[in-house]
Amino acid sequence: MTENKPSEETNELKDLVVEKEFNQTLDDLLANPFGSDGESAASIVNNETDAAPRLVDMLTETNKKQALELSKQIEPGNQAAILGYGAPAQAKLHDFSHSMLAHVQKQDVGPIGDIISDLMFRLQEADPDELAARNKNVFTKMFHRVKQSINEITSKYQKIGTQIDRIALKLEHSKKRLMEDNSFLEQLYDKNKDYFQALNIYIAAGELKLEEINTKMLPELRKKAEQTGDQMDYQEVNDLTQFADRLDKRVYDLRLSRQITIQQAPQIRLIQNTNQALAEKIQSSIMTAIPLWKNQVAIALTLLRQQQAVAAQRQVSETTNELLKRNADMLKTNAIETARENERGIVDIETLKETQSSLIETLQETLKIQQEGRAKRAVAEKELVTMEQELKERLLEMK
Repeated sequence: MTENKPSEETNELKDLVVEKEFNQTLDDLLANPFGSDGESAASIVNNETDAAPRLVDMLTETNKKQALELSKQIEPGNQAAILGYGAPAQAKLHDFSHSMLAHVQKQDVGPIGDIISDLMFRLQEADPDELAARNKNVFTKMFHRVKQSINEITSKYQKIGTQIDRIALKLEHSKKRLMEDNSFLEQLYDKNKDYFQALNIYIAAGELKLEEINTKMLPELRKKAEQTGDQMDYQEVNDLTQFADRLDKRVYDLRLSRQITIQQAPQIRLIQNTNQALAEKIQSSIMTAIPLWKNQVAIALTLLRQQQAVAAQRQVSETTNELLKRNADMLKTNAIETARENERGIVDIETLKETQSSLIETLQETLKIQQEGRAKRAVAEKELVTMEQELKERLLEMK
């Protein structure tokens, strides 16, 4: 139990860091990121494939009000402010993408694969032929050194059983770590949804301001300039046009950041599903395959001891027959009948082989899932690195 203490402390620290980050991002803009009507982020994504509706129309009432308030804070006269518009959300998304990449990089299920390989090796050490009642070598040992042979086999399987118990404990710890990782990833998923909603509000507010500029403010300024003919009035029209262009570019950058949050959601779920599948296979090995193997070995050892008793009884019968010839027929009959009774009910060794083969196939399938999980995480890692680089390039283009 002491081996898991550092891991548990690390996970607790990790949860505290995530909780702290949550508190830092729950500002006024994200006071109610999903609204009371339960509209999901997925509905907004799906509706974007239609005839480009206004994003503000897709928001919940609460988020729509936040977007309207935010649009009023965008001042066309403040040229420098446009550079920082939406930057806090993008900065948080950048940090989030970096932490997600770090999480994927440090997740190595290689030790789990080593543990499962060790388990397969131990199970293959258990040779069913060694326990076969009809195996000639076993009969030879019984007749020449029966007790020593049985003790050696029993000791061997007791040692294998102990090793398998240790491996099962390691697998249990690995399964626990996988589930803890999934819990952490679930928090990251919720955090990603918060960023998605925050960016929706920023984008919607920007669109509202652009709509106001293009449909109201610019026409009014053009009309005023045409009426007065004042060069400064024309300059105001040009300034406002340039501001609208920069705002439009800024909204486009925010849409790119929003796309990152959309892509990260299925990637997180993919990692979670792989972890869950691997944890389920580990549990199947611990709860079903290993106990079944132990039961079958126990049955086979019991039958082997029965064979030892039969062999010893035969020797006694033969010795008694030599000493007491008058009882030879009766002793012979008893020995034969006893042998028949002891032979009755012996488990077919082919059943034990088939059971062990099924167990090994289960473990091989578990390894296959682990390998697929590693390949999928490698793909996710490459995608996250590409997205992080793209975000950096976009942020550099803002300067």
